[in-house]
Amino acid sequence: MLTRKTKLLLMKILSLFSVVRGYNIPIIVLAQYLSSIFILAPERRALDVILDWRLFILVFVSTLTIASGYIINNFYDSEKDLINRPNKSMLDRLVSQKTKLQVYFALNFLATALAFIISFRAALFFAVYIFLIWFYSHKLKKYPIVGNLTASLLAVLPFFGILLYFKNFYAVIFAHASFLLLLILIREMVKDLENIKGDIANNYQTVPVRFGEKISKQVITFLTISTVFPVYVLIEKFDVGYMDIYFYITFIALIGFLFKLWKSNLQSDYVYLHNMLKVLIVAGVFCIILINPEVLIHGRAILRI
Repeated sequence: MLTRKTKLLLMKILSLFSVVRGYNIPIIVLAQYLSSIFILAPERRALDVILDWRLFILVFVSTLTIASGYIINNFYDSEKDLINRPNKSMLDRLVSQKTKLQVYFALNFLATALAFIISFRAALFFAVYIFLIWFYSHKLKKYPIVGNLTASLLAVLPFFGILLYFKNFYAVIFAHASFLLLLILIREMVKDLENIKGDIANNYQTVPVRFGEKISKQVITFLTISTVFPVYVLIEKFDVGYMDIYFYITFIALIGFLFKLWKSNLQSDYVYLHNMLKVLIVAGVFCIILINPEVLIHGRAILRI
């Protein structure tokens, strides 16, 4: 039988896990390693990439930084989330704002210190990344377009850090990055529609608040149609293996997404669309392996090549 004190401690741990969105961390780690093996450094042996201790530190540092980013974002959005996500907000509030800040600074200090093991440039990169996340959470996210673009760029920036480490600036990498950036940007725009009540109450000047839901939907439609260009380039100009199946399915799903978007008026509708985009993004992470599925079929042999 757990004591009341133990139950409270477990609830606070669960609360902190919710604040840092711990369920996203394994996906982020997997995305970085799969991207490294199949996209960022395809000429290297998979085993060499997996056992690269410098890459391990870079991935670990980026996850610490992203977790701290979720904390500072939660810190500044606490009032807005009471309106938009009351159930999650009540769980998150089991950890005090003071404790959140203490964990935030501890994670950032540890991340910067570990980055120094790689190099001064790596430490500087993550120090700038930490600052940009804070500046976005504190200021930029309250402004239309600028906030959405910044959030999307911050989401892909850790992959750029790994790209700088491998120093492989292939055109195919930027095509993949463009597609991912557009998907994340669309998701950010949908989140603004989903959170419109809290944004209005807290004077966040997002696109739907400033220009209306119709204009926001028009921008989202334009961005969704724009995904055709990187997908065309990836399928027609580069060898993406069987991952072209993912792009075809995603294209069909995005058509359905647009039909649903223009019929949506309720927050529950936008939550559905938001989750739909999250599924496409997460599925894209797992589908990276389709570039060379022999890793799954003949794993040992591929690792020894």
